[in-house]
Amino acid sequence: MRNMFRGFRPTRRGLLAGAGAGIVGLSVLPRGALAEEEKKLNFYNWDTYIGETTLQDFNEETGIEVKMDLYADNDELFAKLKEGNPGYDLIIPTNDYVERMITADMLLPLDHGKIPNMSNIAPGFQEASFDPGRKHSMPYMWGTIGIGYRISKVEGTPDSWKWVYDSDKYSGRMSLLGDGNAVIGMALKYLGFSLNSKDPAEIKQAEELLIAQKKHIKVFAPDNGQDLLASGEVDLAQEWNGDVLQVITEDDDIGYALPKEGGLLWQDCLCIPKGGAHPDNAHALINYILAAEPGAAIADYIQYATANEAARKLLPDEYNKNPAIFPSEDAVAKGEAQLYLGEERNRMIDEAWTRIKAA
Repeated sequence: MRNMFRGFRPTRRGLLAGAGAGIVGLSVLPRGALAEEEKKLNFYNWDTYIGETTLQDFNEETGIEVKMDLYADNDELFAKLKEGNPGYDLIIPTNDYVERMITADMLLPLDHGKIPNMSNIAPGFQEASFDPGRKHSMPYMWGTIGIGYRISKVEGTPDSWKWVYDSDKYSGRMSLLGDGNAVIGMALKYLGFSLNSKDPAEIKQAEELLIAQKKHIKVFAPDNGQDLLASGEVDLAQEWNGDVLQVITEDDDIGYALPKEGGLLWQDCLCIPKGGAHPDNAHALINYILAAEPGAAIADYIQYATANEAARKLLPDEYNKNPAIFPSEDAVAKGEAQLYLGEERNRMIDEAWTRIKAA
């Protein structure tokens, strides 16, 4: 299976138009899914977050040409669509932003009849507290935020957020994410609070911790901390687990650790925004991604934890038993999902993040 799906890996951030899934000619589309829409689809996605040939294979299967644009974080995605959908048909927001977009009436209800492959989703992901009944979202990938590190350059395993939030030992050799919610959330976890805290005093403590630490941080990386780690520009990088795992496959001197204080458990979802011109084509691509072989190839390539149970059955132990992809029960128990807590809480985080960046 490993050789079946993984071939030569190009420069990951050069994948602007169509990395993806594996097997051409799969009969994975529901009858009647393609309707009479023009054979086009505008996909708005995170960088390096689709398989090596998925979109090409989907095009060959259906005749639908997919154009993919990239965003760096959920805030950019939300802001772009909140102003009025410029024409995107499929997006991949994280769970709290799914809830936020549902509240703002930005997502189209899904037609489950056009997504028969949702039966491949693992039982634990068939339902979602942020989207009861999966009316607006299908699970794509899930995972953690932890610390990627250069094994030969650090002493021991960075098993605490203290390494990057409260230490000068690797001053100028550390990066944090460019995502305010994530960075402040992990600071809250390090301080012993919930990452979903709404207490202004607790959020202020996290802000002060980050302002004090900022002089030791090389950069708040816009979804490219793993590249800084791979190039040797930093030795410690707070990052999404799958992004670090992508560079681990290319460099065995890179490791990944989940801090003992716990962290973020996130779930990214396939959603159809209101205002797109090709909702049937979007349903077809969702269904294709949820098929076993394309789903397995995507997961194998991007090295994130898939919610697709049928896909996991096609993947080797190297993937299924990797604790950096599928963390232990203890690590999961210490983690928290980011919740949508209303616009007032978002305002507090945004203002704190603005002050941190300006300090």
